[in-house]
Amino acid sequence: MHSNLINGEWVGTDQSRPNINPSDLSDVIGEYASSGRAHVDQAIEAAGAAQRGWAATNIEERFAILDRAGNLILERREEIGRLVSREEGKILAEGIAEVTRAGQTFKYVAGEALRCSGETLQSVRAGVEVNITREPVGIVGIITPWNFPAAIPAWKIAPALAYGNTVVFKPADLVPGTASALVAILVEAGLPKGVVNLVMGPGSIVGQAIVDDPRIRAVSFTGSTRTGRAAAETCARLGKKVQLEMGGKNPLIVLNDADLDTAVNCALNGAFFATGQRCTASSRLIVERKIRPRFEATLIARMQALTVGHALDSASQIGPVVDRRQFDSDLEYIELGRKEAGRVVGGEVLSRPTEGFYLQPALFLETTNDMRINREEIFGPVASIIEVADYEEAESVANDTEYGLSSGICTTSLKYAQRFRNTSQAGMVMVNLPTAGVDYHVPFGGRKNSSYGSREQGQYAIEFYTDVKTAYTAG
Repeated sequence: MHSNLINGEWVGTDQSRPNINPSDLSDVIGEYASSGRAHVDQAIEAAGAAQRGWAATNIEERFAILDRAGNLILERREEIGRLVSREEGKILAEGIAEVTRAGQTFKYVAGEALRCSGETLQSVRAGVEVNITREPVGIVGIITPWNFPAAIPAWKIAPALAYGNTVVFKPADLVPGTASALVAILVEAGLPKGVVNLVMGPGSIVGQAIVDDPRIRAVSFTGSTRTGRAAAETCARLGKKVQLEMGGKNPLIVLNDADLDTAVNCALNGAFFATGQRCTASSRLIVERKIRPRFEATLIARMQALTVGHALDSASQIGPVVDRRQFDSDLEYIELGRKEAGRVVGGEVLSRPTEGFYLQPALFLETTNDMRINREEIFGPVASIIEVADYEEAESVANDTEYGLSSGICTTSLKYAQRFRNTSQAGMVMVNLPTAGVDYHVPFGGRKNSSYGSREQGQYAIEFYTDVKTAYTAG
């Protein structure tokens, strides 16, 4: 059984959970610990005991450990990328790319440990000096989803450590293998015991215990909107910091003047790659009337030509859905689409040599923005086309959603590109690019019900992982 990491030791549990490959249900990757609240308590005690010493560690040593971890991840990108593909289901090229990003994130954030600056100001009172510094929050609880098992833990754990915090890390129950590999690398890189603690198990037990415990002073969560809201309420009551990344219903506008190949490529990538299991996926394709027939026909042809298969098969362009629960949810929405939309292309269950959760991409045609399929996050290889008369209607439809994570526009008009960048009610805007796909050194996050709290990644991560202290000194 693969164990938790608590206070630098691999600690077993009485219960375990099989880690099953969604490409081949007969392939059990391993048995992984399924923890209870007592294990979380042990992890928090270890993190608390280690926090002061880690915060006092020389910043160059913190840099060296994180940079070394980044190098080790990059050296093993193919090995860990294969593990990502086995347990999450994204194709091998995507798995390796994700692990590469995780390594790059650790190396970038390592440098941020050296750049944590402060200010010295003159007071309005004579003879008084004001010093403004940043200090670590303390113990940080990190709760991550299954769709990016390497990248998202990296962009949360790395800055937490860089700024002197200790971590209690709960990965998604479906992808414990990647989490275990990452923390093992941190130990190998020289991280002192107790600084990072891995506790695997169900969110209803392990995640809730992390949120509930007042010793944890900040919680960074990525997952469903419903769970995130509940976590925010508890954190507010306990007076702890909270950072939420939640759902999305991201629009991609295609204007009449768009380059057709660019627009189709953006839609194909954003909607269907990674099996559509990205919070930044393009689920609403908002297309101006004149270009709609050509765009629709070309997209359907390209979509139907995609090869869905085993994640480790080099011929596959799309892997399986992550598990039975998500698979059934996707099928329910496809059935709903058959009732709501004018027409549905694709969406069939596929048979492959190995038993897995294989689903043909689906495209809903002749839809309106008020349909449930265009209001609720589906989180699968499913998208809708919404026809609009002009840019003004496209902009209105794009913003008519409770979410605001990512948005995109395909156009050759500088006027409309600039206007949409200014008026889109999303945290990230893409022009002639897929809505999914972001860099590791710039802020990530959205608005409305997509995000809450300060941004993740880049220099903006410091806002969440540190507290500001103002000190006055009389001369």
